Amino acid sequence: MRGRLPDFPWDRLAPYKATAAAHPDGIVDLSVGTPVDPVPEEVQKALIAAADSPGYPTVWGTSELRDAITGWCGRRLGARGLTHHHVLPVVGSKELVAWLPTQLGLGPGDVVAYPRLAYPTYEVGARLAGAGHVTYEDPLDLDPTHLKLLWLNSPSNPTGRVLSKDTLTRVVAWAREHGVLLASDECYLELGWEADPVSVLHPDVCGGSYEGVVAVHSLSKRSNLAGYRAAFLAGDAAVLGDLLQIRKHGGMMTSAPTQAAVVAALGDDAHVHAQRERYAARRAALREALLRHGFRIEHSEASLYLWATRDESCWDTVAHLASLGILVAPGDFYGEAGERFVRVAMTATDERVAAAVARLG
Repeated sequence: MRGRLPDFPWDRLAPYKATAAAHPDGIVDLSVGTPVDPVPEEVQKALIAAADSPGYPTVWGTSELRDAITGWCGRRLGARGLTHHHVLPVVGSKELVAWLPTQLGLGPGDVVAYPRLAYPTYEVGARLAGAGHVTYEDPLDLDPTHLKLLWLNSPSNPTGRVLSKDTLTRVVAWAREHGVLLASDECYLELGWEADPVSVLHPDVCGGSYEGVVAVHSLSKRSNLAGYRAAFLAGDAAVLGDLLQIRKHGGMMTSAPTQAAVVAALGDDAHVHAQRERYAARRAALREALLRHGFRIEHSEASLYLWATRDESCWDTVAHLASLGILVAPGDFYGEAGERFVRVAMTATDERVAAAVARLG
């Protein structure tokens, strides 16, 4: 099994975490983008109200959950004509990314493509299926011969880059022309700062048809629900219908209390706006402090990260910041193209962000 998968990258950070933790005022952990703010009260109430759920939940979810997902996609993404057959709850987006190639039946001879700088789980998913994998700078330059699954990620993790509506439209058309399933990871879509991210489900992008297109969305960041494992797919009804049957056999079901919590979370925009304000303030403070400290920041127009460099090895930067009690993620976790960058997460409390800003000053 070890030969099938790369080493888990975060294990390599352990000595730097120990250095940062030895700081007299404690560590400021800006490495993993895990939420630290409270789960919205209404979401907690919905979870508690559904706690007495002795029976098995369904993989497809309750009709109320499917209504909530289709309603949110229409309201927030501009998607039109979505039915229950166009949506599918999943047990967190990482599970979906890791197992989608396997569930699609991909294997040796098939190819999965993903961005040159990318979330490592795209590669893991291809490896678990025994499929080949290739990275791209421009997806339109890919050889489509054996390509079966094309991942987009906008806003990007780690760079925060946002793909324009025109770019998305061209890629959707190209994928359809070559019979390639397009999966768009849009988990940071509600966290645009200097750009307004657009979904592949928007009619201006997909032409009002969801054929060959699926989008992945998560409630982990927008609603602080990383601990709930709550995400969903939306798009091509034929693809999602097949996945539903496979996931029934595999028992990949979201718990009933979590389903109720997701209904509450998708029905309320106020908590999302409040959380955005928290992140905006943290982003502004960290960005200014990093610039003053001699960093250059590229992209980062959306998502929960600042993609920063001092034009040196990312591990030298990690060591430098660890000496200040600040832990960040080295850019080469996300591909060789990131070897001179670090990813700085905004997911720390206001107090810890203020501590980082003071140390960088």
